Amino acid sequence: MADSSDGMTYAPSGRPSPVVRPGEFRFAAMHLDHGHIHGQCKGLIEAGGELVSVFDPDPAKVAAFVKAFPQVHAVASAAEILEDPAIALVAAAAIPCERGGLGCQVMAHGKDYFTDKTPFTTLAQLEEARRVTAATGRKYLVYFSERIHVECAVHAGRLVEQGAIGRVVQVIGLGPHRLNAPARPAWFFEKAKYGGILCDIGSHQIEQFLFFTGARDARIQAAKIANYRNPEYPELEDFGDVTLIGDNGATSYHRVDWLNPAGLASWGDGRTVLLGTEGYIELRKYLNVAAERTSDHLFLVDRHGEQHLELSGRVGYPFFGQVIRDCLDRSETAMTQGHIFKAAELCLLAQAAAVRVS
Repeated sequence: MADSSDGMTYAPSGRPSPVVRPGEFRFAAMHLDHGHIHGQCKGLIEAGGELVSVFDPDPAKVAAFVKAFPQVHAVASAAEILEDPAIALVAAAAIPCERGGLGCQVMAHGKDYFTDKTPFTTLAQLEEARRVTAATGRKYLVYFSERIHVECAVHAGRLVEQGAIGRVVQVIGLGPHRLNAPARPAWFFEKAKYGGILCDIGSHQIEQFLFFTGARDARIQAAKIANYRNPEYPELEDFGDVTLIGDNGATSYHRVDWLNPAGLASWGDGRTVLLGTEGYIELRKYLNVAAERTSDHLFLVDRHGEQHLELSGRVGYPFFGQVIRDCLDRSETAMTQGHIFKAAELCLLAQAAAVRVS
């Protein structure tokens, strides 16, 4: 099990489930500014991908990455990765405001791009990425880890697809995070660089709303942001919430924050509640507070009764194998490009619409 005390370095491990032969899918890592790069790379490796190269301007970041992935070769420049025809995909976790531009550069070199969330900090970056994906035919993929790298969320998606709770009419998402300010880089506290709380960690929640309800678009009904506990970081938003109405009539409420109490065993008590016309599902992703320290708890209530499923180690993470096959087959089974860009657009619109609470 991954260390659940620090969200910035949380990188779940799953069962190896290769979808390709050794050497068939080679990828590289660049710009290691967020620890999520470890989860991105581990997922691809478990699905059969071969991590061959890494670049970052900071030698210390590269050294730490090579220690975690000793098979990788550190290169002296980004060009060595971008110009290597054998590399099919570049995984990156750059400073958020730099992710869009980097992705366009990667795609212009004929490679698919897999970035940490949030994928953009401005609508202009999003529009440029839309233009470049259309022009190049390459993929702009996003690591929405709170769904695709959480086994109970993966299983919930399957249950919804099977009709276990009928039509999903509302999603409630709670995403508390531990701040751990001394360990954060300077950019984390600069709004122009991280984009705001609804743009950043709120992107997980909005993506889940679209996925679980099947909505293709939504409008922002209300949004709020605040800095309640951290006045020494005036550009930090430690609280945000948003209410959406989907184009299919489904609704959602999401709350994200950096107010996780020190006494909690996990970096965040992340929860999702899916209300359906025939039942409901609750996900307790990282622990069942004051009960089990294990992760991936799913509670299902339907016409047959009540169930509590403990799913850690039982489901796996099919997203990464789907990504590899999509890149090789030019298909869209993991996540469509339209879904990715719509989730990104809505979190940017929510951030722009948010009322600041003092």
